[in-house]
Amino acid sequence: MGDGPDKFAATIRRFSGFAHEYDSYRAQPPAGLATLLAQYTRTRQPRLVVDLGSGTGLSSRYWADLAVRVIGIEPSSDMRDEALRQAGSANVSYQAGYSHDTGLPAGCAQIVTCMQALHWMEPQSTFAEARRILAPGGVFVAIDYDWPPMTGSWRADQAWLACSERAIGLETELPGQRPPRWEKASHAERMRASRCFQFVRESVLHHIDAGNGERYVGLLRSQGSVMDLLKAGYSEQDLGITELEALVRAELGREPAPWYWSARVRIGVV
Repeated sequence: MGDGPDKFAATIRRFSGFAHEYDSYRAQPPAGLATLLAQYTRTRQPRLVVDLGSGTGLSSRYWADLAVRVIGIEPSSDMRDEALRQAGSANVSYQAGYSHDTGLPAGCAQIVTCMQALHWMEPQSTFAEARRILAPGGVFVAIDYDWPPMTGSWRADQAWLACSERAIGLETELPGQRPPRWEKASHAERMRASRCFQFVRESVLHHIDAGNGERYVGLLRSQGSVMDLLKAGYSEQDLGITELEALVRAELGREPAPWYWSARVRIGVV
């Protein structure tokens, strides 16, 4: 099967129908990412940043004040519509496309990003497209946060993990084609094996934002596997979300408190 729309139809369906919730609860890229990539590319303000799998635009809007121009590439019309509904900057735009087929000219970008999305993309063709659209010395960067963020409550963490394990078990019962997925832990290894990059480095960046009990539950609901199950007719009680919500209401409360995120960052230099 080729890398056209049919191959990724199940993935696009998975991320349809909850774009607003996704945008409300997910984290932006780590604050230090732009500074790090500026050092790698030797430019304080890249002319163009291309954001693959840009979703609702969280990871594209991050660059609004840091780059001359930003283009988000997203195959889901539902996600793109939500990105357009957000108050945006004139230098940030979105267009339909795939990570392996952006429709952009060769050598046009200094930075290509992929925020919490590379595991849904065919690796080799994605790396080849990133190399094609990057100018010499440009960088491709794939970022994934560890889930859940550290909130200071081990009970909340324990309840989250129980819900996630239950969702993984129930997901195997869903009918139809499951979206293709590539293991996150092997991203850097696949980048090296692709021969698309002169140098590949994996490290960790940290990020702090704030959240409360409502956001913690919303973050769990924003997971593709959880939303697939809810759309299939499973109840929040079936998934353990009702129990989680009661627990984090007591553990995390309503007032925002610091959350600590760890981001796995893989950088490939062309």
